[in-house]
Amino acid sequence: MHKYIIRRLLLLIPVMLGVTFIIFTMMYFTPGDPARIMLGESAPESEVIKLREDLGLNDPYLVQFGRYIKNAVVHQDIGRSYTTRRPVVDEIMARFPATLKLAAMGAFVAVALGIPTGIISATKQYSLFDNIAMVLALIGVSMPNFWQGLMMMLVFSVYLGWFPASGFTSPKHWVLPALTIGTSSAAIITRMTRSSMLEVIRQDYIRTARAKGQVESVVINQHALKNALIPVITVIGLQFGFLLGGAVLTETIFAIPGVGRLMIESIFRRDFPIVQGAVLFIAVSFSIVNLFVDILYAFVDPRIKSQYK
Repeated sequence: MHKYIIRRLLLLIPVMLGVTFIIFTMMYFTPGDPARIMLGESAPESEVIKLREDLGLNDPYLVQFGRYIKNAVVHQDIGRSYTTRRPVVDEIMARFPATLKLAAMGAFVAVALGIPTGIISATKQYSLFDNIAMVLALIGVSMPNFWQGLMMMLVFSVYLGWFPASGFTSPKHWVLPALTIGTSSAAIITRMTRSSMLEVIRQDYIRTARAKGQVESVVINQHALKNALIPVITVIGLQFGFLLGGAVLTETIFAIPGVGRLMIESIFRRDFPIVQGAVLFIAVSFSIVNLFVDILYAFVDPRIKSQYK
């Protein structure tokens, strides 16, 4: 198990290098002069040139990229914000708790809705409940988060006045963003749970358990669900990673001070170090979540633990 974890952690290195290279290249060729944006349109050209020289923006691409990698690896420094002049790590860590909270609540909504609905749909295949659940799941997968967020804000905030339209300071502020970001993931988890359960409950050992007189709830929860959870856990882990990165639009719509909103604001300001750092941070978080999911497999299925050994 330890060797497996170490190997997976080492595999993060080329992933991070690849993500850094892609984002750095995109930011490098993006139109706009950060020095001019920082000083304003009325600043003298001589000051703009001096600031570009101080920031190293006149250096060749490979020199800038090599300096960025060196500072990140040796000094754990991924730059300073062009706007606030604060370290990028400090800016991201100040916003990350809100993003993590939103992603966790969205994942909770997705799991709480998706798994029970998928189990009931599988055990009552082709029933009215199954048909309605699959239609709602299809709508949930197809509906864009930004449109759903705006509609929920319009109905529950503007017309009914039940929940605030923006902010993230109290439980009432959490409801609409969590539902907005969690329902699409719930639809995916529902479909995966139903598919996996249908495959498992047709196995011979399930028929044997029923033939021995086991209670149906025991057959489903003890025998079928555990074996059906492996692909479901995979989807949950992937969805949680997507929620960390996919919170960008939701945070912008509901004015949540998270990493996603910081990234959007930084793109408009051409604050390239913040954008690069935020994307890199989300990529690391996504990879760590996947590592935890792989380790969790061993606790669900002993056969996988034996493979680690």
